[in-house]
Amino acid sequence: MVEERADGAAAPGAPGADDEAPREEPQLPLHGVGPWAGGRAAWPDDPRYDPELLEHGDRRNVVDRYRYWSLEAIVADLDTRRHPFHVAIENWQHDLNIGSIVRTANAFAAETVHIIGRRRWNRRGAMVTDRYQHLMHHPDVSDFTAWAEAEGLPIIAVDNVEGSQPVDLVELPERCMLLFGQEGPGLSEEALAAADRVVEITQYGSTRSINASAAAAIVMHEWARRHARP
Repeated sequence: MVEERADGAAAPGAPGADDEAPREEPQLPLHGVGPWAGGRAAWPDDPRYDPELLEHGDRRNVVDRYRYWSLEAIVADLDTRRHPFHVAIENWQHDLNIGSIVRTANAFAAETVHIIGRRRWNRRGAMVTDRYQHLMHHPDVSDFTAWAEAEGLPIIAVDNVEGSQPVDLVELPERCMLLFGQEGPGLSEEALAAADRVVEITQYGSTRSINASAAAAIVMHEWARRHARP
C-alpha cells in the first residue's frame, strides 16, 4: 500500500509517486476574501497564517475558520478532530464519482480515504479537498482487508445486493471502514466477501440504485448523525 501526503501526492520515493500527472486547480467562481485589511502592518502574529494569502487574499473553498491559514496549519488542526471512521473506494474504472466521495469524506472529517485498485483516480470532483485529506492506496482488496484487520476496523460495505440490510436500521460502529463501489458495477465480489456487514439505502421510487457519490454522502451523514459531536 502507498500512503499519500495531505496534498494528495504519494510520499516521495513511494511506488507510484511519479505516475500522477500534474493537475491544475479547477476554475472556481470568485469567492472568499481579499488581502488582509490594513496591509502588512496589521497582519496577525500567528504562525498558522500564510503570508501569501494575507497579501493577496484567500479564494479557496474553505470555511471561514480557516481563512488565510496555510495548508499545513489546516491539516494539523483537522488532525486534532478527525472522526474515527474511514472511507474506502474501489477504483477499477477511473470512476468520476471518486473525487466527489473524497470531497464528502473531507466534509465529514473522515480519518483517511483508502483507494483500492488503480493508484491514479479522477480528482476533479474532489475540488482540491484531497489536499486536506489523508489518503492511502491499496493495490488490491486483500491488501486493504489485511490493513483494516490489523487496525481493528470492521468493514461496512455499501451495496444494494441480496442480503444487505437497511443502513438506518442496523448498528454502525463508531470505529469502522465504510466501503463503496463504483457507479454501475458496485462492489466486486471479493470486496463483498471481505465485508463484516453489507448495508443498503432504503429507496422509495422506481430506480434500482442512486448515484455512487450520493449514496456515500447519505451513509457518511448517517454515521455522523449517530456519532459526531458538535
